[in-house]
Amino acid sequence: MKELWILFSTFCKIGGFTFGGGYAMLPMLQKEVVEKQKWATEDEVLDYFAIGQCTPGIIFVNTATFIGYKQKGIAGAVAATLGSIFPSLIIVMVIAAALQNFAELAVVQHAFGGIRVAVSVLIFHAVIGMWKKSVVDTVCILIAAAAFLLSLWVRLSPIWIVLAAGILGIAVSVGREGKKP
Repeated sequence: MKELWILFSTFCKIGGFTFGGGYAMLPMLQKEVVEKQKWATEDEVLDYFAIGQCTPGIIFVNTATFIGYKQKGIAGAVAATLGSIFPSLIIVMVIAAALQNFAELAVVQHAFGGIRVAVSVLIFHAVIGMWKKSVVDTVCILIAAAAFLLSLWVRLSPIWIVLAAGILGIAVSVGREGKKP
């Protein structure tokens, strides 16, 4: 029971103290899950995050569910999932109640503008961190460039881009293994 509480409270803390969605949460997720709790390696967190992005739902909640399941099975998945959504649920209810009366004020509009800028920086920081860990050779650079260009110029679901990148990664890996002496 104590381990389930730790899963719940850890993901509750991450969900309550990071803003801007899944990418903005990546640095704190890495600090808490990899460095502090040692529930997963950096590579595992990136894998869970990638899978969480490809599956329906919120990236952070999906990632929390994977990590919770790894630690304590279904009960761990439930505890981590509930912990990840609890702060958002409370915060959204409070903001919705208050914002209804103040949304039109210029100061509120300016505050949201500032928050968007800060969240953009947090997302950029997470992308740089993922880039450093994921793009390790020329093939990875080519896959990343192709995925980026496809996302810009082709009206294609991100799911198809991620699936294609995964298949290409498997093909390259199999091709490399076939060439080993």
